[in-house]
Amino acid sequence: MPNVKFNRFYRYTELTRILKEYAREYPNLIRLESIGKSHEGREVWLVTATNFKSGSDAEKPALWVDGNIHATELTASAAALYLIHTLVTQYKKDETVTRALDSRTFYIVPRVNPDGAEWAMADRPKFIRSSTRPYPYEEDALDGLISGEDVDGDGRVLQMRIQDPNGTWKAHPDEPRLMIRRDPVETGDTYYRILTEGRVKNYDGTTILSRAPKEGLDLNRNFPAGWRTASEQPGAGDYPASEPEVHNLVKFIAGHKNITGAMSFHTFSGVLLRPYDDRPDEVFPAEDLWTYQKIGEKGTQVTGYPNISVFHEFRYHPKQVITGGFDTWAYEHMGIFAWTVEFWSPQAQAGIKDFKYIDWFREHPVEDDFTLLKWNDEVLGGKGYVDWYKFNHPQIGNVELGGWDMQNYFGNAPLEFLEREIERFPTWIMWHALIAPELGLRDVSVTPLGADTFRIRLVVENRGWLPTYVTKKALERKLTRGVLAEILLPKGASLQTGKIREELGELEGHAYKPAFLFEDTVESTFDRTKVEWIIKARKGTKVRVSFLHERAGSIKTEVVLK
Repeated sequence: MPNVKFNRFYRYTELTRILKEYAREYPNLIRLESIGKSHEGREVWLVTATNFKSGSDAEKPALWVDGNIHATELTASAAALYLIHTLVTQYKKDETVTRALDSRTFYIVPRVNPDGAEWAMADRPKFIRSSTRPYPYEEDALDGLISGEDVDGDGRVLQMRIQDPNGTWKAHPDEPRLMIRRDPVETGDTYYRILTEGRVKNYDGTTILSRAPKEGLDLNRNFPAGWRTASEQPGAGDYPASEPEVHNLVKFIAGHKNITGAMSFHTFSGVLLRPYDDRPDEVFPAEDLWTYQKIGEKGTQVTGYPNISVFHEFRYHPKQVITGGFDTWAYEHMGIFAWTVEFWSPQAQAGIKDFKYIDWFREHPVEDDFTLLKWNDEVLGGKGYVDWYKFNHPQIGNVELGGWDMQNYFGNAPLEFLEREIERFPTWIMWHALIAPELGLRDVSVTPLGADTFRIRLVVENRGWLPTYVTKKALERKLTRGVLAEILLPKGASLQTGKIREELGELEGHAYKPAFLFEDTVESTFDRTKVEWIIKARKGTKVRVSFLHERAGSIKTEVVLK
């Protein structure tokens, strides 16, 4: 058993070792492979988790899980690793885990962006949004603040405050640690300018320019659906899936038709996000919206995280939308139910209620800041919010460093709370996997018709909650081809009627059934279909029959003519 602890984050070499140990320890449940390389040439590891003895991964409905596409969002990697750990350690112990691994597949990429995570976890960390690739230019020509660097070498990236009579900020009169904005007409106090910790390139003693980072990519703007050029959306990359980390995911998911749902792990806000990123709910096929809401309700019930629409409740600016994101691409182009999970909310942990996830950072009452400071002092032992201390900055000179330790206590779950935060998610993830469509053989009959002639009749049904096509969007895009029935005749047998290979169409599931039954309510049998063949062969001949649906799995059976 790998020696894994969920009170720390693992660097790439350690994470690779752990994943290889899982594969070595549980060969019947875990397969490890690389789905490609990162910008700096690291292997991007994918874990395939299923009971291989009950069938291959490709023959079962699958759920995709990934994490850490954004460099500093390390809780996401830990959550994916925790899912793997739960699956292998609870198999044959927990009924739901056992059922999930016996009948479903999980494709898990714990760290989509290993390069950026290595920068974030370095002894002297550097914070970037995503990839370490210089973008949009190779050279670093811009003057100004290179923010997100640990200039004093203490392993943290904090804030810098500089006394400035024209600064926006001042210390709160009742709490000198807390910085608040000055009143619009206020004068006569000590004011500060606040910057993110970092170096200043070509500082002239007066001007500190705000500059775009040299590594300006946002990998979660590089997916194909709705992709826009950098002139419309900074960080989107040169073209859809231009970045290797995104290309790895797109190629794998597009090549695995058995994937029915997806979750991409991020931080932070403590919320479950669903598409669309750029359109209102009214454009959804009604059934897909109902299903998203149903899955979200279950997620909220299990995890405590609210479930919301990105477009309606998680926009960075009311007049702007996000495009090129994973969840919308996976739904819009692949026709699967995809989610973005934003782990960890310091506001919620501190007891702040009914705050708006994004709007809060633009405007919130100062009482919220006091609540957060109280939480820092009493729960975090004062480690989350750092008291301001003097530092001789190599370019600016005398500054003070302090404020929130964003990576370790605000943007990620603190290590002492990490396991508590992520342990509630495997239950929802397995529930999501188990609502997938699932083919089942309902009936097999053989009727002798005389003179070594037999009619074979088989009935197959969808025992899953979702329909075999999964989403109405998939039907619209013609992404699935329905149930395929195939008969394999032995030597000496001949087919009199029927087809060797036949498309039987899509099957409905248990979803979309009314909650109240009227007199004229009819529960149809659209969840099942039948196929018949008439075969000429000797009595006792064995005939192999198979049913396959890309998203609902496969059935293989042998019929004896008697």
